[in-house]
Amino acid sequence: MATSTTPRDVATPDRPARGGKPGRSRFRRPRRSLLPYLLLAPAIVLELAIHVVPMLVGAWMSLLELTQFHIRDWSTAPFVGLENYRVVLDFDSAAGAELLHSFWVTVLYTVASVGLSWVLGTTAAVLLQRPFRGRGVLRALFLTPYALPVYTAVITWSFLFQRDTGLVNHVLVDQLHLFGEKPFWLIGGNSFVALLIVSVWRSWPFAFLCIMAGLQNIPGDLYEAAAMDGAGFWRRLRSVTLPMLRPVNLVLLLVLFLWTFNDFNTPYVLFGGSAPEQADLISIHIYRSSFKTWDFGSGSAMSVALLLFLLVVTAGYLLITNRRRNDA
Repeated sequence: MATSTTPRDVATPDRPARGGKPGRSRFRRPRRSLLPYLLLAPAIVLELAIHVVPMLVGAWMSLLELTQFHIRDWSTAPFVGLENYRVVLDFDSAAGAELLHSFWVTVLYTVASVGLSWVLGTTAAVLLQRPFRGRGVLRALFLTPYALPVYTAVITWSFLFQRDTGLVNHVLVDQLHLFGEKPFWLIGGNSFVALLIVSVWRSWPFAFLCIMAGLQNIPGDLYEAAAMDGAGFWRRLRSVTLPMLRPVNLVLLLVLFLWTFNDFNTPYVLFGGSAPEQADLISIHIYRSSFKTWDFGSGSAMSVALLLFLLVVTAGYLLITNRRRNDA
């Protein structure tokens, strides 16, 4: 005798057939693996401990009158709100005028250092693009300043810039006779030039490395086609090399700008923690305001203001470059 089976008697992946034993579905959604989160956990913890938490603490310190009288017990420091920001950003006052001076010195230093580093790095990368004997040795020598520890490199330069015993004055005055007397390099007006030389010497190998990597991705057919059309070296550089390097340069210039504007190690090691007025970068100014005068509230306010300025500049830079990329 034939029996009929209704749809509700048919077993489905979500429901067993009538009369069947209830059990787990044969088809189930696979579980998400926890391995990616476990691998990311150490990096997230370190990022929170090294960057996020100190940044939040610094923002809180900027709202307190945290001076040497309250540094042992923060709970006794009065809450002043935005008063520290009002004081340090009042450019008519002495503190605001000094901060503004340091800001403009830092802007000039950053523009000059980034520009010279980019020009030197691009020039070296383009000249070393074609293979020749000794190219590997030159590449290794050019990358040496970038590989050296910052303290070792800057301390060496501080000895080179000594007035009476430094190699710089020995070459310029005693050998080349370019100056009548030995100039001071670490004090006075020449201190900015000395700081800029050390900064460019340390930064341009990074630009050279990035540009050299970008040149490897340019097809050689483009240069061959340009040469067949009669384009010379400068025309190929302007019409082929620089346009193809545009994505690399966009990232490179932003990274160099952020590194140089926030540079603290170079002036601190070169001048010993108290830079001359002509080389008073904003990082050294904040350090001196915090650890020399023990006014951590004002120093934190300057740091937060600097962070906001860099965020605005970075966001504007990315917005403009992305808009130009989309228009192209």
